[in-house]
Amino acid sequence: MRKAIPCDVKDGASPGEGKKRIEWADHDMPVLQTIRERFAKRKPLRGLKVSACLHITSETANLARTLKAGGADVVLCASNPLSTQDDVAASLVKDYGISTFAIKGEGSATYYKHIRAAIEHFPQITLDDGADLVHSINSDYPKVASQILASMEETTTGVNRLRAMDRQGKLKFPVIAVNDAKTKFLFDNRYGTGQSTIDGILRATNLLLAGKNFVVAGYGWCGRGLAFRARGMGSNVIVVEIDPIRALEATMDGFRVMPMNKAAAVGEVFCTVTGNTKVIRKEHFRLMKEGAIVCNSGHFNVELDIPALRSLSSGVRKSVRPSVDEYTLKGTRKKIYLLAEGRLVNLAAAEGHPASVMDMSFATQALCVEHVAKNGHKLVAKVHSVPETIEQTVATLKLKSMNIALEKLTAEQVAYMGSSELGT
Repeated sequence: MRKAIPCDVKDGASPGEGKKRIEWADHDMPVLQTIRERFAKRKPLRGLKVSACLHITSETANLARTLKAGGADVVLCASNPLSTQDDVAASLVKDYGISTFAIKGEGSATYYKHIRAAIEHFPQITLDDGADLVHSINSDYPKVASQILASMEETTTGVNRLRAMDRQGKLKFPVIAVNDAKTKFLFDNRYGTGQSTIDGILRATNLLLAGKNFVVAGYGWCGRGLAFRARGMGSNVIVVEIDPIRALEATMDGFRVMPMNKAAAVGEVFCTVTGNTKVIRKEHFRLMKEGAIVCNSGHFNVELDIPALRSLSSGVRKSVRPSVDEYTLKGTRKKIYLLAEGRLVNLAAAEGHPASVMDMSFATQALCVEHVAKNGHKLVAKVHSVPETIEQTVATLKLKSMNIALEKLTAEQVAYMGSSELGT
């Protein structure tokens, strides 16, 4: 008789449907498939306990399968209360034997109970998306922290938190900033966030974006991707930035740039992708037009001052569509619509990034876990970059899967690059 697997997933969720989703995503993740096949043969993670606090989606399931194929004992928990695909979580437990603690819509108490379950697995390696797992271990579990070889961090917000912990001397074990890998932020953040955020907004609202004033707060890689895709849908895109270089870049890319107090008065759809707090505040909500739609695609919902929106409204929120809450401002008939409770709209209202994008991010995660298994004892407690060899491996495998070949330098070109003799 099969031993019961520790888990907490939604009662009644269909593991059969979840398995279909996992297998469908796997078709579009050839790099991770290649790594999983090698891991299954060589078992580079044999005997290691791995805890991962990630979005529990079909793509994440294929990463977990890869780590397990490598010999790891894996436990998963959710990194966001609204991003879990319940059927996928159920399939991870039933079909793949992976302990999973995640329920879509779970409250704060359950969310942190699930993080504790991942910590009480006593992992030697952790993976994080937002740094909640690492922060909890660093703060409250010194014995667990002392045995961790290293952690991997998936997102910009998490890397920012970890660098702050590093500067403050609070980081007790090494962390690899997977988010900062070129094969991650150039593709996952730009192409993945751009497409999936538009997908989430459209699924939630069924809105015609053509002709709308679409405000993008933040012009990092996520903001760039979102701005270009909103423009591709016919929107008039406005960018809000604090950095002069990025503001200049957005201007040269053909977008209007202005502060939020100006954009709030003309915008019709607003999306924050900054990684900061209270980007859209009370004074901005007051300026917005009737029917303005507000959402967030940064990791935490603090980018929107939701308590301020509630204080401005005349009553409790009114759910008018799945993932759409209506707020009527006091003393007016003006309504503002908040999507996905201010959580990641691309995951809470849609399915997150396309699998082909997550293929590179999760291939990088898997290879970084292998790197830590081999070299973790040499790493010091700070935030590390992804090794360049891993970057090159992931890019090369992705190109191979797309049947794209590279040019090669000739002997003469190699010599020229190493010489200072030739000039005008």
